[in-house]
Amino acid sequence: MKFGYTIIYVPNVGASLAFFERAFGLARRFLHESGDYGELETGATTLAFASHALGHMNLPNGFVAASESRTPLGVEVALVTPTVADAHTKALAAGATELKAPEAKPWGQVVSYVRCPDGTLVEICSPIDADPAA
Repeated sequence: MKFGYTIIYVPNVGASLAFFERAFGLARRFLHESGDYGELETGATTLAFASHALGHMNLPNGFVAASESRTPLGVEVALVTPTVADAHTKALAAGATELKAPEAKPWGQVVSYVRCPDGTLVEICSPIDADPAA
C-alpha cells in the first residue's frame, strides 16, 4: 500500500486552487468541469480539493468543514521550502491568516503556520536534514 492523495473539502474548489497557486506557487493539474474536484501538481502525492457538496455525498453522516470551524482542524498540509520567511510573507499577501510566524526549531528546521481562506491549516517548513553530520 502507498499514500495516494489528500482531499480537502472546501466551499469553492476553484477558489482554493487559485489561492494555492498564488500563495504557494503550486500549479493546477486540473479542475473538473463540474467544479466539484480539482488537483494541484505537488509531486508523487496529490493534493486535491473537493466541494462540500461532494463531501456530503461521500460522507452522508457529515464532516467538520475547516471553513466553518473557528479554530484550525487538527490536520495540516506541510509545504517544504528553503525560504520559509519569503513563502510565509507571500502566503499572507495572497490572503492567508498568520497563525505563527517563522520560527527556528531546536532540530534546525524553520517552521511557520498559516490558515488559508478555505480554512486549511498549512505548515510552511524548511527541509529536515536527514544527516546533520553530512
